Amino acid sequence: MNSLTQFWKQGVFTLFGIGLLTAPAQAINITTTTDPNVLVNNILSSGITVLNLTYNGAALGSGTFTDGLSSGIGIDKGIILTSGNATLAPGPNNQDSATGNNGLLGDTDLNRLNPGFSTQDASVLTFDFTSDTGDLFFNYVFASEEYNEYSNSRYNDVFGFFLDGKNIALLPVTGTPVSISNVNGGNPLGTNAQNPVFYNNNDLSDGGPFFNIQYDGFTNVFTAQAKGLAAGRHKIKLAIADAGDSSFDSAVFIQAGTFSSTRKSVPEPASILSLLAFSAFGATSVLKRKQQNNTGAKA
Repeated sequence: MNSLTQFWKQGVFTLFGIGLLTAPAQAINITTTTDPNVLVNNILSSGITVLNLTYNGAALGSGTFTDGLSSGIGIDKGIILTSGNATLAPGPNNQDSATGNNGLLGDTDLNRLNPGFSTQDASVLTFDFTSDTGDLFFNYVFASEEYNEYSNSRYNDVFGFFLDGKNIALLPVTGTPVSISNVNGGNPLGTNAQNPVFYNNNDLSDGGPFFNIQYDGFTNVFTAQAKGLAAGRHKIKLAIADAGDSSFDSAVFIQAGTFSSTRKSVPEPASILSLLAFSAFGATSVLKRKQQNNTGAKA
């Protein structure tokens, strides 16, 4: 039995055997906007009052999204901030270096997260808020075209959520900033991986695409949080930018309705039915590549 037949017999055929049918995965849908009221109201939830909303960035650098679960990122809808062009986000992944070059400046807070490199093409959403519980929570996913080539290198795009000047986009337990070099599957894949349990590979060079999104890799859903805030007004800055040059887009997806004074549950992963059909395409690509390599080796 060849490998492809084995895959279908053990996977898809099993699902048919219990009466389930697969359906094609749907690509994420993006609507660009630079209106800070639209962006903030999209993520806003209970217990938070906002004011002084501003957005600085390219016309195509930010927007809202839907159908994120069916594309595989773990968040169904919300807002997207990018270091380039948000309309490049929908899959399938058909290029290894999707780039939107906006010719804009970077951000000084992001420069400090990546010493030695200046940032470019920043998308920055800033606003003041108050919390009725003194706590803050919101869910997000970080994605990038710099996976996997620039994992574990200094040449990484950068993002941060600066609450009163302090970044709260941090890994669970360790408290280190979420970044390409802190969450990855290794470079080359499987070598010196950093927190791979939080990473989802979608790289064409490593057998992908496995998800219906353009970015070559992305994190699990994380929750940014701060507890015990002082009474009164606080400032949050949600920012992302290219670092060193303007090539290879990165993006951060923030879940709708989770910017809240109480924690909202992390959504369930995309359903196996919606992803399996798309994953089969990835599996077929891997098998074809292996077959081509084997043919070459035998020649």
